Amino acid sequence: MAERWSLSIGTPFEGPEVSAAWVAPVHRADGTTAIVKLGMPHMEARDEIAGLRFWDGDPTVRVLEADEELDAMLLERCEPGTHLRVVPEPEQDVVIAKLLRRLWRRPVAPHRFRPLAEMTAYWAAETLADESRWPDPGLTGEGLALFEELPRTSRDEVLLATDLHAGNVLRAEREPWLVIDPKPFVGDRAYDATQHLFNCDERLQTNPLPTIERFAGLLDVDAERVRLWIFARAAAESRSHWREAELELARKLAPR
Repeated sequence: MAERWSLSIGTPFEGPEVSAAWVAPVHRADGTTAIVKLGMPHMEARDEIAGLRFWDGDPTVRVLEADEELDAMLLERCEPGTHLRVVPEPEQDVVIAKLLRRLWRRPVAPHRFRPLAEMTAYWAAETLADESRWPDPGLTGEGLALFEELPRTSRDEVLLATDLHAGNVLRAEREPWLVIDPKPFVGDRAYDATQHLFNCDERLQTNPLPTIERFAGLLDVDAERVRLWIFARAAAESRSHWREAELELARKLAPR
């Protein structure tokens, strides 16, 4: 990529926000700066390049060059590049909500983006394959049922980011904040509330319903559907180990 795109590559980024890709700052032949990103094979992130091209900088980083076969991207660099995590969570809510509402657009058919049901079915298959380790089969079974029901009962067909949280929003010059690292699927807007809320762990654990209702209000989506999505993910999303905190959250949000 350095040879093909005439890049001088700097020190790669490290840290908890860089976990599924190799990312580094670069200088281009014309003296401008950019970011080179090489993604790891990842079912959820398959259409990242297509999604960034679809949004075309509104409100995401722009794709300058790409090789989809290699999952390699040359991206607009955000300066100063500070993560949204530096601001208090209630302020994060407002910023994330505004960004999501701008991202939610209907792609014109035919398009390449997969339905959200494909991702939830993938998670459900992984969870079912690990049934012997479920700590609460009743909760997990309810969550799996919702993974099938919620996509089927949604009337939305907008392109979702699916992984938008404060670690994937950077301070920039072109706009105050820009989105990075989307994992695009088409489906229910209420789902897109979940990743940010799961990253506000303490608030979600201690005061789940008011936290969900406030953020759903900022998004203008159905708070009950957000609650059900949060429950389904806490109860049934595939994982390497089951934490008591996730089970307790699922119990608090379980359908009555």
